[in-house]
Amino acid sequence: MLVLRSAALFVIAAIFEIGGAWLVWQGYREQRGLLWITGGVLALGAYGFVATFQPDAHFGRVLAAYGGIFVAGSIGWGMIADGYRPDRWDITGALICLVGMAVIMYAPRGD
Repeated sequence: MLVLRSAALFVIAAIFEIGGAWLVWQGYREQRGLLWITGGVLALGAYGFVATFQPDAHFGRVLAAYGGIFVAGSIGWGMIADGYRPDRWDITGALICLVGMAVIMYAPRGD
């Protein structure tokens, strides 16, 4: 049950993190305005808050694992929101990141 809770938190956090970065990008680079940028900054703050609900109390471990989620999730977000078409190396890299996240978070530990 802890793994399911943790995985759900990763998905929620990824939506806030990637969505927030995308909103800032759209607000600034695509000149959609200050409301988009503000929404992005608020979403990024929400990502940080959601991260604190992870059952693992090691900040470094949780943040490192979010890095893997961010890589894979960003490619998915780009495909959905911007029509990005990843090549095989993008997909391979994203899968490696997800495996790394799983090892970091869910490998058996003796502590």
